[in-house]
Amino acid sequence: MRGAVLTSLSHHIDVEWLHEAYRRTRKDGATGIDGQTAAEYAENLEENLRALLDRAKAGDHYRAPPVRRVHIPKGDGRKTRPIGIPTFEDKVLQRAVAMALEAVYEQDFNDCSYGFRPGRSAHDALQALWEATMSMGGGWVLEADIESFFDSVDRGKMQEVLRQRVRDGVLTRLVGKWLNAGVMEEGRLWYPESGTPQGGVISPLLANIYLHEVLDEWFERDVRPRLSGRAVLLRYADDFVVIFAREEDARRVMDVLPKRFGKYGLKLHPEKTRLVPFRKPENSRSSSGPGSDGGGTFDLLGFTHYWGRSLKGNWVVKRKTACTRLSRALRRIRLWCRVNRHEPLVNQHRTLVRKVKGHYGYYGVTGNGRALSNFVRSVERTWKKWLGRRNNKGLSWARTMKLLAVFPLPRPRIVHSALRRASESAT
Repeated sequence: MRGAVLTSLSHHIDVEWLHEAYRRTRKDGATGIDGQTAAEYAENLEENLRALLDRAKAGDHYRAPPVRRVHIPKGDGRKTRPIGIPTFEDKVLQRAVAMALEAVYEQDFNDCSYGFRPGRSAHDALQALWEATMSMGGGWVLEADIESFFDSVDRGKMQEVLRQRVRDGVLTRLVGKWLNAGVMEEGRLWYPESGTPQGGVISPLLANIYLHEVLDEWFERDVRPRLSGRAVLLRYADDFVVIFAREEDARRVMDVLPKRFGKYGLKLHPEKTRLVPFRKPENSRSSSGPGSDGGGTFDLLGFTHYWGRSLKGNWVVKRKTACTRLSRALRRIRLWCRVNRHEPLVNQHRTLVRKVKGHYGYYGVTGNGRALSNFVRSVERTWKKWLGRRNNKGLSWARTMKLLAVFPLPRPRIVHSALRRASESAT
């Protein structure tokens, strides 16, 4: 029941529930501090799951093992993002608890929330953003960035927010143990005072529960009724934007937002949080392009959003691959081509085709054809460069064109049509 306090949710978690959680748990992921693989755990699966269930429901008998922390490149590669890797057994239990909590909170979460929710994707969020900006004719966009969200969550506040809806002692104790689990990094064990390990199976759901209270409900309950014009909030995990019809509303919310987040131990990045004028250009003769006519641009979910001309000459909101995402994708291609340049051509071609198609699968949106073309041309140049390093003699473009005729890379393809999705949702 929506809004009800639940006290016996853990009764649903039995061996069959754990079997389903095991089925949903990724089997090829990195191992935790114990080094146990999914295949090793499956050798005595029934016995392991029953023992796990008994320990989980017996209170202090279950100890959340420390997570193994690794760092992956972030943005342009100069910075890294810490990722916590739980043990495989811990992943299964986290999945089981996440399944139980998800059944409760999916009734509560607002429509503005899209990240890590069943049946919702990043492209659903992008479509909702496109429809909102188009229907409003633009306005003012509050582009926000929460600084080190997963490392900054106030654990006490997290537990308070959780107990508003769930008072099952088994589940709240388990969540508390995961929040306070140690971190093993380069052989050193330490215990952070705040945050939740980014990479844990349950972390995305906890992030949604926390930000549902911190942002979504607060915006609907306290902010929207006080605004003089229309406003739309869209959040994907810890990334969000707010589109305002009136500048005065946008500035009022921007002033109070840091105080609201500070109450829950969170901080907005001072350089990445900004107010962007995103009005539909009034001059019919204005040039079309990102930021033309002072319309401004903003980024969300890997795309730069801007006003541009449609094929019929009308002003529409367009999207192109964000420069940072394009650079990151090409950097990964360059690294792969360098490392694998001595592999047989057929193998290289097969992998590059898969990588290019994967890029199109996400970035292939209406209006992004030029960025897709630039991407595949850059991939061709990169492939040429590293094939030429196989014998240090280089590879001419004449020979490269013959090679690409035999091993062509996929041409740019629009996978996600904003207009088609809009017409489908209307019907």
